[in-house]
Amino acid sequence: MKWVEAKMKELSVLDNANYKIMFMLDSLAMITIDHPKYGVIETKPLGVIWGKYPENYSKENSIIIDDLRRNFIMNPGNGLKIRPFREAHLNRGTDTELKGLTKYLKEIADLKDFDELNHDRWEKYKREEKQTDS
Repeated sequence: MKWVEAKMKELSVLDNANYKIMFMLDSLAMITIDHPKYGVIETKPLGVIWGKYPENYSKENSIIIDDLRRNFIMNPGNGLKIRPFREAHLNRGTDTELKGLTKYLKEIADLKDFDELNHDRWEKYKREEKQTDS
């Protein structure tokens, strides 16, 4: 968990009131699976969170944001792949991935069900495509 906390501090996520981080999981929460395409890999099962907090989290309201697609192989519809953040000391001023991601998450925040979203196209998402509760 130390690496996750260090990365979040480096990105100024933990001490920023604009982010509402409920919890963080590290590699200890991952499980090992034998995938037909990728072989034996570790992955992040959202079912762990859904099982522990069913009153708050489900497939309808959860997204894994990760730079490795295999980390959400068990829940591909809930996975959103972003570009990796590398060499922070060089790229901090030019990296805009989180800004774009913030825009997308604000656009979808009031949706009741994320199942219909295609997170592969998150950068092209437009408000007029947004579902409503009519």
